[in-house]
Amino acid sequence: MSEKGKQAGVEERKDLLLAHGHSPNTDAGGNSTRPPSCSVCIANYNGIDLIGPCIESVIAQDFNLPVEIIVHDDASSDESVSFIRTRYPTVKLIPSKENVGFCVSNNRMAEQARGEYLLLLNNDAILRPDAIKTLYEFASKQETPGILGIPQYDLGTGELLDIGDRLDLFLNSVPNRERKIQEVGQIMGACLWVPRRLWHELGGFPAWFGSLAEETYLCCLARLKGYSVTALPTSGYDHLVGGSFGGGRLVGGRMRTSYRRRALAERNKSFTMAICYPSPYFYVIFPLHLSVLALEGLLLSCIKRDLTLWRQVYVNCMRELWTNRKKLKQHRRDAQKYVGCGPDFWKRHTVTPHKLKMLIGHGLPRIE
Repeated sequence: MSEKGKQAGVEERKDLLLAHGHSPNTDAGGNSTRPPSCSVCIANYNGIDLIGPCIESVIAQDFNLPVEIIVHDDASSDESVSFIRTRYPTVKLIPSKENVGFCVSNNRMAEQARGEYLLLLNNDAILRPDAIKTLYEFASKQETPGILGIPQYDLGTGELLDIGDRLDLFLNSVPNRERKIQEVGQIMGACLWVPRRLWHELGGFPAWFGSLAEETYLCCLARLKGYSVTALPTSGYDHLVGGSFGGGRLVGGRMRTSYRRRALAERNKSFTMAICYPSPYFYVIFPLHLSVLALEGLLLSCIKRDLTLWRQVYVNCMRELWTNRKKLKQHRRDAQKYVGCGPDFWKRHTVTPHKLKMLIGHGLPRIE
């Protein structure tokens, strides 16, 4: 089919969806007569330049079962809310009066979702046409439910970024680009598929994480309880990495990040380790993690001759761990009650510290 023909098909499908509530399975009043098979949950903050292509990519899916689209707007200061209401009136919009972060945004959408499956999608991500079909067909054949993902590509260059991630012992993401490796440590939260029942069993994202490393927590908890985390080798999505949160990407061969991003990531990875790492490994790895983290902070601060990094990232992480120690202890007790993974938990981890590899390959990160 020509590109013109494809575009005409997309526009025809869009008109149908807008007129009938995302699915041809509707009554005369436009109300769906059957629950959606999938609820696509899009967290949005000041994404007026991003959200349109994201929603359009969902509408254009080559998938015949009903799908609902839910958008949580996290108190955007741009015109995102009015844009969505005007352009996509059948999208279920949840506007927030205050900024609550990525975790609460997704928790709220999951509470209102009706689909058998949830697809968490960043507003800076664009699905390829067969994405939902690929995920649904695999999920529907699984005997035991699990978390799924598809290949992630750079929106600007088309480069394959990862097919899920492995993790080092300190929960730093190690991108997997081998299509034959499907059982991974985590799926990026930019495009994460999970059965709604499993989401509620795991408790969703911890609200107190705010943003970042929430997918690490969810996938580690799922693996701890014996559920699979699988990256499918086909289809995919294009992602403007850092488009919604900033930082977290290579620019000119050098990692670019921010103090806020580093602080949240280090804190939440440490929280995840404290909650999910099974005994007796936890009692060896966690103290080692804290020692390495402190040494890393001191060395980087000395090299940069700037104590801002030490105070805002590393001291903050230690302080947050101490302040939340009772909460972490209770969450750890709850998480460790029904451990179903055994030694398999560590099969998705690598021994080599990924930060060291990145430092050797790309030099010190640029922190803004």
